[in-house]
Amino acid sequence: MSEHSNLNRRGFIGAVGAVGALSIVGETAGPAAAQGSTAARATTGPSAARSGTEDFELIEATVADIHDAFRRGRLTCRELVQQYLDRIAAYDKQGPTLKALITVNPRALEIADELDRQYRRSGLIGALHGIPVILKDNYDTHDMPTTGGNTAMRTSVPPTDAFTVAKMRKAGAIILAKANLQEFARGGNSLSSLGGQVLNPYDLTRTPGGSSGGTGAAITSNFAVLGTGSDTGQSVRSPASANSLVGVRCTRGLISRSGVIPASITQDELGPITRTVEDAARMLDVMAGFDPTDPVTGYGVGRPPHSYTDHLDRHALRGARIGVMTNLFGTEARHEEVNRVMEEVISTMRTQGATIVRFNLPEYDTLQNIVVTSTWEAHTAMDAYFATLGPDAPVHTFDQLVASKTATPEAQAAMEQELAIADGLNNPTYKDHFVNREKLRLAVSAKMAELDIQAILYPLQKVLVSPVGVPQPERNGTLSNGTGFPAVCFPGGFSTPTSTAPIGVPVGAELLGREFDEPLLLSLAYAYEKASKTRKPPRSTPPLAR
Repeated sequence: MSEHSNLNRRGFIGAVGAVGALSIVGETAGPAAAQGSTAARATTGPSAARSGTEDFELIEATVADIHDAFRRGRLTCRELVQQYLDRIAAYDKQGPTLKALITVNPRALEIADELDRQYRRSGLIGALHGIPVILKDNYDTHDMPTTGGNTAMRTSVPPTDAFTVAKMRKAGAIILAKANLQEFARGGNSLSSLGGQVLNPYDLTRTPGGSSGGTGAAITSNFAVLGTGSDTGQSVRSPASANSLVGVRCTRGLISRSGVIPASITQDELGPITRTVEDAARMLDVMAGFDPTDPVTGYGVGRPPHSYTDHLDRHALRGARIGVMTNLFGTEARHEEVNRVMEEVISTMRTQGATIVRFNLPEYDTLQNIVVTSTWEAHTAMDAYFATLGPDAPVHTFDQLVASKTATPEAQAAMEQELAIADGLNNPTYKDHFVNREKLRLAVSAKMAELDIQAILYPLQKVLVSPVGVPQPERNGTLSNGTGFPAVCFPGGFSTPTSTAPIGVPVGAELLGREFDEPLLLSLAYAYEKASKTRKPPRSTPPLAR
């Protein structure tokens, strides 16, 4: 069966039922159910070990590493997928019990076999040939449910892939799993009624950030090579920061949002979550592009380079002028760990030849809480999404979803607030917020021009990511989501180790630039990555015995 063959809702459940049980494990599933998941059962199949794979290092493997191993005959797609399935089985619903995933693709090994056959015939079919990808479970997939983390959506199998998912598959990617998330991306702790609470692999008492926290926990734990998130506030970058990863919120119009469960018409963006800057650039190559069903992507036509990887330069910091926005840093005792890491980032950048310009932007403090548009747009956006699902969908309207009262308390409260707004797109406050967004764009652009700086540096979060059960505080995502300007979050360092965080809690640094400056931002982050070698995988998910 081809990867692209269509499976409707009944077909998906029947296919999975044929191998034993639906590979969706919710909060209430016990150990027996978890160990009966598709991932766990996959370990009973053909062993991943053979003579060639003994020389292949799975942990922290990049797209380039994997394609090189294919070329040298040291690895097949099936072997690669099996090794990731083994790690998922060992760590997601047992061991540290990360609860990072909602659905594991029951056809992953079958798809891998077909890609191996294609490789033997004609080599790589695309830039992501054989590369396992984990999608946040608000990206539509025609062959697996897209749930938003909600129990009422457990069986919702969309008729088509999201635009970006179709592009990934065409490039040869294997959609390995769908990741847990903050339910419907309403919040920052990555808790859902279907998947439960995702845990941070670096400190199992903390959240992984959110709302794309399942993707973050999975990718940092080496459950796959590449991941995706969506970012209304800072939901790609928050898990990147909390899990020592790279996350990209792109310029508005660069990547289509079509086929992704929305929260906002204006603020929603999609982006990659990866372990390296180079792999983020590779994902951006595939994800970017014009989509007539999301007209805002017309702004991005002609903007992407031939490849974002072509612009990566380990010497990019030499001669760069980088602004440090001081009012995005805290000044109290609780901010000390993050501030220490950020000063180390600044010192490294300066050592690499960058000029650092510290400045304050008071307009941000005035405007940051009055630029949000999602509250007024959500009802319209959600109804438009439900209209694409067809007559067999378990939920048909936003009203029906909210009335089901199936969401976690935080998500339910947020959606009830959104539903209560009548005719939100014509609300005077909504229109005022659009004016405020333009004021913030102007203030940021003018300050960058005045100081002759290429990018602005700041911590994504002023404090360490929150413990489980504590709301996510003091995040700085509005500088990007309130302007539409791109931002790249990357590993800055770690807090002081503790008994629950043996290597410390990750701290993410972020660079923001002008519209469509993704090549520059990625190159600056790449130069820092190569100079600092900051990233470390978590100890809670070590390599498996071969």
